[in-house]
Amino acid sequence: MTLPTTAPFAITVDVGTSLDNHTGTWRTERPVYLDRLPPCNNACPAGENIQAWLALAEEGKYEDAWQEIMVNNPLPGIMGRACYHPCENACNRKDIDSPVSIHAVERFLDDQARKEGWTPRVPSELSGKKILVVGSGPSGLSAAYHLRRLGHSVTIYEAGPVAGGMMRFGIPAYRLPRDVVEENIQRIANMGVDFVLNKKVDDIAAEKEAGGFDAVFLAIGAHLANRVNIPTVDAGRMLDAVGVLRDMETAEDKPMLGRRVVVYGGGNTAVDVARTAKRMGAEEAIIVYRRNRDQMPAHDFEMDEALEEGVLVNWLTTIKEVGDGGKIMVEKMALDENGRPQPTGELDELEADTVVMALGQNVDTSFVEKLDGVEIKDKTIQVNDQFMTGEPGVFAGGDMVPSERTVTVAVGHGKHAARAIHAWLHLERYEKPEKNEVADFSKLNPWYYTDAPETVQNMLDIERRKATFGEVLSGLDETNALYEARRCLSCGNCFECDNCYGVCPDNAVIKLGPGKRFEFDYEYCKGCGICEAECPCGAIKMVPEEI
Repeated sequence: MTLPTTAPFAITVDVGTSLDNHTGTWRTERPVYLDRLPPCNNACPAGENIQAWLALAEEGKYEDAWQEIMVNNPLPGIMGRACYHPCENACNRKDIDSPVSIHAVERFLDDQARKEGWTPRVPSELSGKKILVVGSGPSGLSAAYHLRRLGHSVTIYEAGPVAGGMMRFGIPAYRLPRDVVEENIQRIANMGVDFVLNKKVDDIAAEKEAGGFDAVFLAIGAHLANRVNIPTVDAGRMLDAVGVLRDMETAEDKPMLGRRVVVYGGGNTAVDVARTAKRMGAEEAIIVYRRNRDQMPAHDFEMDEALEEGVLVNWLTTIKEVGDGGKIMVEKMALDENGRPQPTGELDELEADTVVMALGQNVDTSFVEKLDGVEIKDKTIQVNDQFMTGEPGVFAGGDMVPSERTVTVAVGHGKHAARAIHAWLHLERYEKPEKNEVADFSKLNPWYYTDAPETVQNMLDIERRKATFGEVLSGLDETNALYEARRCLSCGNCFECDNCYGVCPDNAVIKLGPGKRFEFDYEYCKGCGICEAECPCGAIKMVPEEI
């Protein structure tokens, strides 16, 4: 057989000339790198960049991680304990094994900050503007902190003898140790925020003028207990929950609740009072609630801990009358087809030394009514999207405005209001940055992540929980905190795993160096979508090709 004198064309072509074949012209779609919004960040009422500080903690950069938290939240030691962590409810990791214990890592970082004496960054120069904050609860503290970081002089007027608001008077020490509250507040004072205690404000306009303040932020907590008309022959045996918790904090003689305590209500405050009564020596602490557990507003983990400590619950029961000799008349309820409790006429009797009413709280808005243009509806102050009332320069947040009443929501209000006040002082309007697309679980490739169940936090043993106000839930040590931080999936944000670089059949992914991520060479990318499919964290998106 005679071979041809010239070899086939495909064999003789120099491999380098394949660069002339720009296969990118075949595409109908192109991949793009993007930063999606992690669901934890999206769910945080305080607007923390959770994923960013978890990534820093994962590298052992604890102070940097803490400083990242402090950009948005001045109370991480408190939030790591008192927040009901909606971030964890949204965490994509729960669909693999269990959510990242974000609150526990946050708590660990602030414990480190208090131990090492880390301080938040504060500008050296002042703007010349003065702002008055009325109330030193979470919303007031947050606003003061952020206004100080924006360069303004801030003074807080607090009607009580100590700062902290409902964090101190509404959350028992077994959930939130007082040294943590003290140190988180002192940190803000050390930044140059002035605290004036035992200073009740009755006339906002007069205080604003007398102090030469350029703006005012109102952040009074919900300290007034809701009342219900229950016939009683001994009103002295009926207390309100907020008063009981406040007296636990301030009174020299703690409230004497007696051997048997009945708490009427189904929220977290009712549970807190019942657990407090057990710690005060009550043999029986009974919660009376007119609905069932599924409808109870108290958080499940709080109720579980209460039941472990011996708190009893009478579900579907309402109090009709508080009689003589410790007798309480109660009526059984039944849920109708719409899930609403209805009286059955079936009566029963309980015995109690004290009845504590825990039916919610409201804010005292009487001092605000003197201002022109301020609208009060349903016992809350109406504000615009800048948290400003109808009176120019007077802002409000936290419990005072229509919202969910939690520490985290209040902290978020304070931050937003501070930025709005800062803009208003400059004759501008604060606009919140637009949010990126949320990186839900469908955007991830979970195959690449191994199972790594959440760290279980140790709890104080049950007998000590019943007898003391020691903190129930323990924190993490460094080993566990690192482990928890490393469980983060980095949802929606490239962490340079090199998957796209390794799987691209066209070598169209270019590495830009550590910390700089990647870029696509669209001259050769065919738009096959393998990179998007194999990106673990959902940081690549296929978009229609521009023609």
